[in-house]
Amino acid sequence: MIDSPEDFKKLIGTSLGVSKWKLVTQKEINQFASATDDFQWIHVDEKRTRKESPFKKTIAHGYYSLSLIPKFVNEIWECKNLKLILNYGTEKIRFISPVICNSNIRANILVQNVKDYKGGIMLNSKVTIEIQGSNKLALVAETLSLLYS
Repeated sequence: MIDSPEDFKKLIGTSLGVSKWKLVTQKEINQFASATDDFQWIHVDEKRTRKESPFKKTIAHGYYSLSLIPKFVNEIWECKNLKLILNYGTEKIRFISPVICNSNIRANILVQNVKDYKGGIMLNSKVTIEIQGSNKLALVAETLSLLYS
């Protein structure tokens, strides 16, 4: 456990850890499609994907995988004297490989930079999401978070 947001300054260049594996199901893909109005057939049409998709199964939306980062953060690190964390943005997002339905994914978080910012700190993290059994990552992103104690 990290004691305070300031302690992230000592962790630059350090991996904070790896999350648990998360199974990506068709139900979750469909729920994300409903939430975002993105019903592209490669995500929701299981019959068509068996016939026409090079993956032969549906694939998760890239933004679904990205949206799981807060879940993974909560599994990987905890800061004892943190009162508030705000998402400031995400940079350099790359969707490297599709997440095929019923795949397991997990995240690794690396502290890249930390700076003082308006009474708190700005944490720049490199998040990689890997797919179990694959040598290719699902995505790589730099997240910017504002942490206040």
